[in-house]
Amino acid sequence: MQTQISRAVLGIIIMVLLAAGVCAQGPRPGEEKKLFTSKVQAKSDTEKKILTVLEDISQNQRRGTMSVPLDDGRILRLLAESIGAKHVVEIGTSVGYSGIWFCMALQQAGGKLTTFEIDANRAARARENFKRAGVDGLVTLIEGNAHEEVKKIKEQMDILFLDADKEGYLDYLNKLLPLVRPGGLIIAHNMTRSMADPRYVKAVTNNPDLETLFLNMEASGIGVTLKKR
Repeated sequence: MQTQISRAVLGIIIMVLLAAGVCAQGPRPGEEKKLFTSKVQAKSDTEKKILTVLEDISQNQRRGTMSVPLDDGRILRLLAESIGAKHVVEIGTSVGYSGIWFCMALQQAGGKLTTFEIDANRAARARENFKRAGVDGLVTLIEGNAHEEVKKIKEQMDILFLDADKEGYLDYLNKLLPLVRPGGLIIAHNMTRSMADPRYVKAVTNNPDLETLFLNMEASGIGVTLKKR
């Protein structure tokens, strides 16, 4: 009887050890990616319409536009909605892809997007895309050199999104940081080793009034900076 119990216990121990060995090896190739992949889910017909336009832009207008990737767009929407943003200022409209992601959050809070684009052709395409997505009423698109045009902004903002000339990020930060509300965010795109301006990185990581983390560094790189309360 005792021998039978010992054998049973031994069998359980072996099974546990084998299971632990499988876990230690980690998921099989492809399993981890599948496990942590999530699709965008439309909550309403309005969101469904917006997502359809975003998909069309992604499929047919991305080439040469420097628009953010899909996952980065989702991150922008998540950040904006999570802090209840009502005013987002975007430097670098391109064809409106990232702006539409912001608008998905802004429409819930009754907010607005102020976005700057230097290229007239991209600005025209962005206006058309904003209209197709049904968010044009939330958007003020300003054409011209943003380094000069942003001086006209007087309103407080919840989020400043930088996705234009990388060497200009520090200038945009210096001019607009005073207008970012305490608890607001400065989000900088393309924060990779090859693209980020070291002067900007130093500015947002050495200021005691700011807290900065870098996300999605295996892809495009996003710097998220909190203006402390």
